[in-house]
Amino acid sequence: MQHILFSVENGVARIAFNRPQVFNSMNHAMRQEILEALSVCEQDTAIRAVYVTGNGKAFCAGEDLQEVTDPNGPSLTEIISTGYNPIVLKIRNMGKPVVAAVNGVAAGAGANIALACDIVVATQSASFTQAFSKIGLVPDSGGTWTLPRLVGLQRAAALMMLSDKIAASDAAAFGMIWKVFPDESFVADSWRLAETLAQMPTKGLAYTKHLLNHTFSNDFSAQLALEDKFQTAAGETEDYREGVAAFLEKRKPVFKGR
Repeated sequence: MQHILFSVENGVARIAFNRPQVFNSMNHAMRQEILEALSVCEQDTAIRAVYVTGNGKAFCAGEDLQEVTDPNGPSLTEIISTGYNPIVLKIRNMGKPVVAAVNGVAAGAGANIALACDIVVATQSASFTQAFSKIGLVPDSGGTWTLPRLVGLQRAAALMMLSDKIAASDAAAFGMIWKVFPDESFVADSWRLAETLAQMPTKGLAYTKHLLNHTFSNDFSAQLALEDKFQTAAGETEDYREGVAAFLEKRKPVFKGR
């Protein structure tokens, strides 16, 4: 892979966007490498959490405008349908927790890929901007779905229409992201979060993620029925039996993700 860095350690897959010379803006080759890495994460049972970050000063500046202005390049429809949409769908549908560790600016599609992740943390100097309105486009990569659910319709409209740059501390105050870590400890703090998730009961986390994906489309009765279904499934896992045994024996559980 030339445009991302990919490694696995302690049950965590690390995907780092790696075009630092253009602030990790995305082109076709990079999007395809991300999709390939996410497919590995889906299929490899040894991977129990995914950590997405950027190499260099930026998380991701969104789409590489050199690509969209190339007369021989792909259309916007192709870029979205074969790249950004499959990426965010894989993140949302993956039965494993995905952490976005936003190490710098997250703009446009880069911001919305981060917001599609299960838990988003940012370094103190990071920032978020929708950016699309500045070039006459609309938000994509699921942003019109995720952002209103995170911050409410009024704030989402302002953030998308004005394309203001939002500091990480404000993003946390808005409920857009989970937590801000100091710059000097960001890598260690954010990685520790992913490692913690990788040691937890993976199937239970996957079922929780599935329930959250449906919470805004179901009515209350339908959501209760779905909780019943997945609680039953969780109760049949090895990790559930281990968690109960560890509680009764007053010891730390050792979950296997099964």
